[in-house]
Amino acid sequence: MVRVGAIFSPYPNPPESFRAAVDAAEEAGLAELWVWEDCFRQAGFAQASAALAWTRRLRVGIGIAPMPLRNVAVTAMEIATLERLFPGRLLPGVGHGVQSWMAQVGSRAASPLTLMREYVPALRGLLAGEEVTVSGRYVSLDGVRLDWPPASPPSVFAAAEGSKTLRLSGEVADGTVLDSRYTPAEVEASVRAIRAARAEAGRAGSHEIVAYVLAAFGTGAGERVHADPGRRGSDGDRAVWGSVEDVATGLSAFADAGVDAVVLLPAAGEPDLAAFYASAAEAGRLVASL
Repeated sequence: MVRVGAIFSPYPNPPESFRAAVDAAEEAGLAELWVWEDCFRQAGFAQASAALAWTRRLRVGIGIAPMPLRNVAVTAMEIATLERLFPGRLLPGVGHGVQSWMAQVGSRAASPLTLMREYVPALRGLLAGEEVTVSGRYVSLDGVRLDWPPASPPSVFAAAEGSKTLRLSGEVADGTVLDSRYTPAEVEASVRAIRAARAEAGRAGSHEIVAYVLAAFGTGAGERVHADPGRRGSDGDRAVWGSVEDVATGLSAFADAGVDAVVLLPAAGEPDLAAFYASAAEAGRLVASL
C-alpha cells in the first residue's frame, strides 16, 4: 500500500509556524511529515526532533540533510539519538545539497558521487553499531563506533535525480527520495533504474522509494500549481490538484509507477497548511482504498 505524506517547506514558513503545522498534521492523521534543510533556513534535525517530541504517531522525514555540511559521525549521532528517543518514527535522508549553497559555505565537493559512495555506507555502518574505518577522498574515520547505536537502525534515504545518482542510491542507500515535478512515467523509469542497480550490486532486501509531488487543493488549486516558480514543464501529469478525489486519482498514477510513498509538496501561495494536511491525509485514505 502506498503511503501519502506531505512537506513542511521552510519558505515562506518561518520556524515559529512549525508547531501549528505539526499539530495539524498529527490531528489530520497524516502518515508522514517531511522537512527540508534548505540553506540558510531551518535546520533539519532540529525540526525533526521538535516534531517527534510534539507528536505520538506521526513519522517525520528529513528530505534531505546535505552531506557536505556535516561529518558523517555527527550525522550518525544525530540520527541514533532521535531513533533511540522516538523508535521507528524517523525517516532520515541525505543528499548532495544545492551546489551553489555548498560553495557559499566552503563545503562543495568536487565529486558529489564520490562523497555519496563514501558517506552513505559509513553512515549505515555506524547506525548498525559497527566499528567503521574509512580512508576516502571525503570520509575519514579511524575505528569509530557509536556508544549508543539504535536498537534497530532506521533506513537511510539518499536524494537522487540524475541517472548516475539514481543508480548509486540503489547501490548504497536503503531508500531514495525523488524530486517533485516529474511525470509518473519519469518516476517509473527512475524506480526501474534504482531497483536494477540494487540488484546488480547484489543487495538483498527492499529499497523504499519516496516521490515528492507538487499539489494543491480547493479553490484556485490549478492556478497555484501553474504559478509555482519551481514547476518544470507544462505537462498536466507533473502535479496534482483539485478536489481530494481529483488528487487521489492523480496520485494513483504515481503509485502505479512503483513508489512506496508519495509526499505532497504544497504549491507556492498555499493559503492554509492545516487544511492542506487534512486534505492530503484524506487523499491518502482514498488512495489506499483504490
